[in-house]
Amino acid sequence: MHPSPSFIYRIECPVVIGREGPLRTLEQALEGARAGHGQTIVLAGEAGIGKSRLVAEAKSRTHPHQMLTLQGHCYEPDRVLPYAPFLDLLRARFTARSATDIAHDLGPAAHELVKLLPELATRLPDLAPTPALNPEQEKRRLFQALTEFFTHLAARTPLLVILEDLHWSDDISLEFLLHLARRIPSWPLLLLLTYRNDEVSPSLSHFLAELNRARLATELVLNRLTPAEVDAMMRAIFDQQRPVRTEFLQPIYALTEGNPFFIEEVLKSLVAAGEIFRTPSGWDRKPIGELHIPRSIQDTVQRRLAHLTPAAGELLVLAAVAGRRFDFALLQELTQMREEDLLERLKEGIAARLIVEESANEFAFRHALTREAVYTGLFMRERRQLHGVVGATLERLYADSLDTHIGDLAYHFYQAQAGEKVLEYATRAGERAQAMYAPRTAIEQFTRALEAAEHLERMEGERRKTAEGRKALRPYRPPSFVLGPLYRARGQAYETIGDFERAQADYETALHTAQAVEDRRVEWQALIALGFLWASRDYIKTGDYFQRALDLARALGDPAMIGHSLNRLGNWTMNAEQPSEALRYHQEALDTFTALGDERGTAETLDLLGMTSYVGGDPLQGTAYYERAVALFRHLGDRQGLAASLPMWVMRGRVYETDTCVSKPPLPGGVHEAETALQIAREIDYRSGEAYILAGCAQYFGIHGDYRRGLEWGQAALENERFTLGP
Repeated sequence: MHPSPSFIYRIECPVVIGREGPLRTLEQALEGARAGHGQTIVLAGEAGIGKSRLVAEAKSRTHPHQMLTLQGHCYEPDRVLPYAPFLDLLRARFTARSATDIAHDLGPAAHELVKLLPELATRLPDLAPTPALNPEQEKRRLFQALTEFFTHLAARTPLLVILEDLHWSDDISLEFLLHLARRIPSWPLLLLLTYRNDEVSPSLSHFLAELNRARLATELVLNRLTPAEVDAMMRAIFDQQRPVRTEFLQPIYALTEGNPFFIEEVLKSLVAAGEIFRTPSGWDRKPIGELHIPRSIQDTVQRRLAHLTPAAGELLVLAAVAGRRFDFALLQELTQMREEDLLERLKEGIAARLIVEESANEFAFRHALTREAVYTGLFMRERRQLHGVVGATLERLYADSLDTHIGDLAYHFYQAQAGEKVLEYATRAGERAQAMYAPRTAIEQFTRALEAAEHLERMEGERRKTAEGRKALRPYRPPSFVLGPLYRARGQAYETIGDFERAQADYETALHTAQAVEDRRVEWQALIALGFLWASRDYIKTGDYFQRALDLARALGDPAMIGHSLNRLGNWTMNAEQPSEALRYHQEALDTFTALGDERGTAETLDLLGMTSYVGGDPLQGTAYYERAVALFRHLGDRQGLAASLPMWVMRGRVYETDTCVSKPPLPGGVHEAETALQIAREIDYRSGEAYILAGCAQYFGIHGDYRRGLEWGQAALENERFTLGP
């Protein structure tokens, strides 16, 4: 059987049209990176506008011996998968490399990155991950490890790092990108990012605003092609010297509106249908009256699917359910095809320009729109059933490494409406997102888990009402027992992003649910959370919640809970202008944590004792407490704690309000320590801490007569608050 004429000619523009300016900017950036001047370039535009094509053009202008290229992608399900584009980049880099090369690439970051990419442990069996810390500490340590990985490679050879489709990125990846962008100017590294500017999430919007505010990036916006440029593009595709006739150009332009991907897809469809055809003298077409231009990309893709064999068409539908990218092993497990038969079906999809081969084991749809067009051709019932099949297959195929696929499992079982599986995997995915400090991702996953738990509760209630159900009762732990922790966890994520009302609702629901099932630990956690939440709204309520938490902790006899409750109530008492009472609470907490050997609890308590002593008019004692707190925070590697304690230690209790009190002389190297605290706050994006440090140190410099520096830091604090609070 001869191939269809639609597959004989490659309908793809051989040159870049209408992008001369952005291409010149990219060439200059590449030259700068090779010369040791790193920078960030952001390519923006709608789907199909040519961002990936421009990236490919930039890559083609880098010689492999002069510049190393690393590339990662975001896909739609990745919104709830922390560090997704970096996982993609690392896997692409390490898939075909030897264990020696991998270890050489990873350098000093290896022990930390193995936690992000667990499969490295099988390639490097002697590599032990670093001990786990709390989520915030883990995030900061992972940020440092990823930064070391990129700069380690850049130190060997100039580096081009490409991350595409950030509109589908998870929050924590965007946060790290901001961290990285601040550090690359002194390295031979070009960071090239792309996103759809018509699909900007709040997180991406914040990321772009931060880049702009700090002048960390150059943004290139790709616009639709003009009619003249569409004419040039079509002439290049069909190798035609004369202009395209108006009666043909105008309908093509009206349908595609100058989107390069749409233009190529429509032209492919017309060639596939035989409405544009090749003759011995060149390309020709049917009269305009007989020309049926597809009305959408959906129709374009469906026309091309119609030229596939039924087996290949069914395979691509299954691949579309699996996702934009899919691996050979998963398809083989799903279809139970022989390898040679599966390869033949995939070759059909590649010939039809629907999919591409990315590696020996991985394939992807040529464009997200192609995958979406195939996927939306399914009925909802079909999608649900197929997602369930894909989820079950992933469980079976990756039974020994489920943590690596936890986000995919949560996504597929959620789409399949498989309640118990959704509850299990979405909860785990939410906890992982929270541990990686990705609050929006955590919210989405915990919401899925809550929907599943509530649905299971209703279903179980209905089943138990029936006689048949009562006979078949199985051991059952009511979802009520998991609802409390889930609501509290989601409330924490809402609080992190500043959504007071939703955080309050979740914390209160967690409290009531925990009380109903007598889960005292979750009840205590909810009381503490509500106390923190109300601190900026109603300080009387804050004190009430903290007092209730302390009463409950004492009733339970849990020393750690008692210590944390004492600190919370002590801090509230100090802010209520009762420093002597506050000192009593904090001292009891210090004794408790010291007896437990809890260094973190001890450090936090010393910090609070320092502040309380300052407010109570005893800067000498306060300075002594802060000195111990700073030493412990440094020992623990707690950068946020260090950023908060350092400036208070530097000030030694001297601000304008306490200038008449006896205090220690200025700290030698105090300016350096203040600048260190400010640098830490900026590195971890601790915005409130940054403002606190700037304002506090402005007073410190003023008190010691350095009015110029005091004015500079005070103005910086004011600008910081203006940016944070908005106009």
